[in-house]
Amino acid sequence: MNADLEAQEDELLALASIYGKEFRPAVSGLGGEIRVSLDLPRDFSVIVKAGDKHRDYVISYLPPLVLTFDLPLDYPSTSSPKFILSCKWLSHSQLSVVCKHLDEIWQDTVGSVVLFYWVQFLRDDLLDFLHIQPPLEIPVNDQGKATPSTEGREAGESQGAAEGSVVGSVVGTSDEAAVCLDPRALSMLATDTDLLVQLLDYDERHRLRVFEGQAYDCGICFMSKLGCSQFRECGHVYCNECMSEYFTVQIRDGNVRGLTCPEPECGSTATPSQVKQLVGEELFTRYDRLLLQSTLDRMADVIYCARKACVAPVVLEPDTTAALCPSCRYAFCTICRKTYHGTSNCKLRANTLLTSGSDSAAESSYVGIPQTEAGIQGLWEDYASGSEERRKFLEKRYGKHILNTVVEESLSEGWKGQNSKECPSCCANIQKNGGCNKMACLTCGQYFCWVCLSILDKNNPYRHFENPNTACFTAIFH
Repeated sequence: MNADLEAQEDELLALASIYGKEFRPAVSGLGGEIRVSLDLPRDFSVIVKAGDKHRDYVISYLPPLVLTFDLPLDYPSTSSPKFILSCKWLSHSQLSVVCKHLDEIWQDTVGSVVLFYWVQFLRDDLLDFLHIQPPLEIPVNDQGKATPSTEGREAGESQGAAEGSVVGSVVGTSDEAAVCLDPRALSMLATDTDLLVQLLDYDERHRLRVFEGQAYDCGICFMSKLGCSQFRECGHVYCNECMSEYFTVQIRDGNVRGLTCPEPECGSTATPSQVKQLVGEELFTRYDRLLLQSTLDRMADVIYCARKACVAPVVLEPDTTAALCPSCRYAFCTICRKTYHGTSNCKLRANTLLTSGSDSAAESSYVGIPQTEAGIQGLWEDYASGSEERRKFLEKRYGKHILNTVVEESLSEGWKGQNSKECPSCCANIQKNGGCNKMACLTCGQYFCWVCLSILDKNNPYRHFENPNTACFTAIFH
């Protein structure tokens, strides 16, 4: 067997053994592709500057350089491997300098296989060679996107000055001096692509792959397992089985804002993507719907369509009582929730009828209803239990619509006043049917005291009942 061919086959076997999935041999012929991931220093960061402002992002992984090579018949005895070096975050000029240095490494090892030394240089020494020190600065174009500049490329095409001036801590800046661009250098980032988004996206995906390949101790069942979930804000880890059961219970109870880290005094919240991975499609659909509804309920400028068959969210327009549903195109009044009536007064409602001396009540052809809740209660009992003749008399006296709608609404409001309280955060009506006085609003997730309606600390809501200076001291179950 030819000595060069034997050396090539041995080198390809060694590369496959060392780099595993990072190495892909060519389908035909002697060659292949190696994805070279750099070993970044701890707390490596990128910085985006726009005028006097800047943003810092800590990343652990950069997109790999891709070394695509083909081995000539007389390699390694005479010829160097033919290669293309591509990268998503280095400029064309910087890659050209790196290609030239790979040629220099080959010149120092003529007669020996060189691919391993190339990969070792790219992985371990590339940042130092290009004088790239954290933070890695990324320029911003006129549209606010973080991109490499084209000025270095244009200057390079004019075949200007020295090679050493293209290196530095800034990716592809306008300070790059002109160099003769190497055709083997392939910068894969277009000038209209947001480089920062690509870097952060790759870092997030690679972190997830590394995380999923390791076993962790679950903070709930205390067992070491593969397949765990981590809260991004706090870093606490739990196995997927425990988190799936925890999320399922919360979603079925309608507490979609309660999908927080189970660790005591930790307020980290699960992302929708985490929830989707851990619960079934049906539960996630419920979670998504309730989360949207909860968010809309907390927005002061959003109401729901007055049609019960629609109830789509409607954004309120300022300085008007008119609302137009974008779904069914129904125009209604935001005060009485009836069909929009322009400048005309709203139809009678319980709160206007209960107001003594109301102009609306005076204009009515019917007798005004009683002004107290006890009077309304008696009237309703008289109407509900009376004979048909008595009911017709009351309908003629007070009006059937008022008896069936307004009185019932008044009684409902009275019941809510006696049996429920409003959340101090979002004003949702909440009924207490047992348990302690530490309440959690299902609408906004706020903790509050049932006794004094004080908003409680999210991390330690029971501290309120342990404070001797409050009226609720030791009154957690009173």
